[in-house]
Amino acid sequence: MSFTYAEVGATRERGFRCPPGFHHLHVRTRIGEGEDVFRRAAEAVLTWEMHRAMGVGIDATSERAAPDVDVTVTLAGVIKAPCRVVWTVEEHRRAGWAYGTLAGHPECGEESFVVDRTGDGTVWLTISAFSRPAKWYTKAGGPATRGLQHAYARRCGTALRRLCGGYEED
Repeated sequence: MSFTYAEVGATRERGFRCPPGFHHLHVRTRIGEGEDVFRRAAEAVLTWEMHRAMGVGIDATSERAAPDVDVTVTLAGVIKAPCRVVWTVEEHRRAGWAYGTLAGHPECGEESFVVDRTGDGTVWLTISAFSRPAKWYTKAGGPATRGLQHAYARRCGTALRRLCGGYEED
C-alpha cells in the first residue's frame, strides 16, 4: 500500500512548509523539565504508550516506531486510520516520529510527534501536521474536523505530561 500524498517526509524539517491544498497544524506542549522527564517522554512517544494512554487503539507491526512500520489507529472504537511511519529521530535532546496516511485513513497527509529538551532543560512535545479530508465525513466536518485535530494534539500533550509526572497545567 502506498501513501496517499506526495510530500512524504516533509514534517521532518523544523518549520516545514505546508504543501498547497493542505491545512497546517502545530501544537507545542510543555511536559516538564530535566533529563529523566525527557527520557520518559521519548520512550512513551516511541512505543505508542502516549497514544494508548489517551484510549486510542494502536495496532502496529512493531512495538516501537521505526520507518516502514504500519500502524492502524482506532478512534472511538469505530474509525480506523491506517498509516505508516515515515521517519524517526532519536538524538540526545530530540526524539520522535511521523506517520503518513495510507488508503482508508479519514485524512490525507502527515503528522509528527516530537519530544525535545531545550537548553534550559524544559521538555516539550511538538505535534506538527499537514492534512486535508479524504473521507466524506471529514469533508462534511469542515472546520469542526480541524478543531478535533487540534483538540487531539492538545490531549496528547496532557496525556504525556501525566505519564511523565510533569506539572499539571490544564
